[in-house]
Amino acid sequence: MPKKISWAQRPTRADYQAALDYLSLVFPEQTAVKLVAALRRSKLTERAAKDLLRACELPLLDAKEAKVKADLKKLHKGKSLSPVLLIRGEAARNAPLVVADGYHRICAACCFDEDAPIACHIASRAEG
Repeated sequence: MPKKISWAQRPTRADYQAALDYLSLVFPEQTAVKLVAALRRSKLTERAAKDLLRACELPLLDAKEAKVKADLKKLHKGKSLSPVLLIRGEAARNAPLVVADGYHRICAACCFDEDAPIACHIASRAEG
């Protein structure tokens, strides 16, 4: 079993589309488009799996959940996962981190190793 998670260098076109689909449900359409553009411009960074889950205030999905299980299978085979796409939270406004795309990948990585660094792109709400 690989000891380290392998991450792709950049998200796929489908990841950005999924992010837009989701963000357009929680932000006005024009804001969602601007946020995805900001995600495309953002630099790749890393954050610990457990910290991302805490910041987004979402539960850790069970390793048996279909998409988490599929991503875990990829991890155990040493295949690369796509970086996750995030919108920075704002504690002063009680707004948690938004996982625009990659929630299942975060959960799989956390099941694999909760301290594992997760490759991500982060945009601020102010950019939207």
